Amino acid sequence: MKCRFSLSYRELEEMMMIRGAEIDHSTLQRWVKRFVPLIDKRVRRRKKPVNGSWRMDETYIKLNGKWVYLYRAVDKEGNTIDFLLRSRRNAIAAKAFFKKAFKENGCPEKVTIDKSGSNKAALDSFNKDISREDEIEIRQIKYLNNIIEQDDRFIKKRTKPTLGFKNFHSAKLTIMGIENIRMIQKGQVIGQTASNTSFYNFANLMA
Repeated sequence: MKCRFSLSYRELEEMMMIRGAEIDHSTLQRWVKRFVPLIDKRVRRRKKPVNGSWRMDETYIKLNGKWVYLYRAVDKEGNTIDFLLRSRRNAIAAKAFFKKAFKENGCPEKVTIDKSGSNKAALDSFNKDISREDEIEIRQIKYLNNIIEQDDRFIKKRTKPTLGFKNFHSAKLTIMGIENIRMIQKGQVIGQTASNTSFYNFANLMA
């Protein structure tokens, strides 16, 4: 049976109590701040190449009662490409996401997006002043984006039970941790496979 690795705060608290240790959410948040950036560096350094056909959209995360926007992309096989949390949803935010994704993963052959004008404007800016054969194909076909919409649900499932994000930096780090665990679960790190348990893959990464 495959072992789950991503636990809710309540589940982790119960596990620690069984072992005679008491923790609270502030302790967990300090662990997140200290260790998530280190995990992210290792995952990105050993992340497997992704497919050249991308699916991209943005989902919503609540921060102090207001919505912020998590830009995400997966390839056609469902592998996570990249993610970026932004306070606004516009062409500037979309362009910042694509710059980050291109830097980490190279330039795709095609990107499927929703009907968002800001996402298309961002991609159009990258196609400007380059030869036609080097242009990124932009597709606005809703049903092809089902795969990214399904993947968004995992992130929502993990952020929903939290006590709520109090500041942007904490939200960014927590989501970074969730995204990295998701990539580990998918077997996206070199030397790992999705058939192994997430715990085994994580231990192998950190060894």
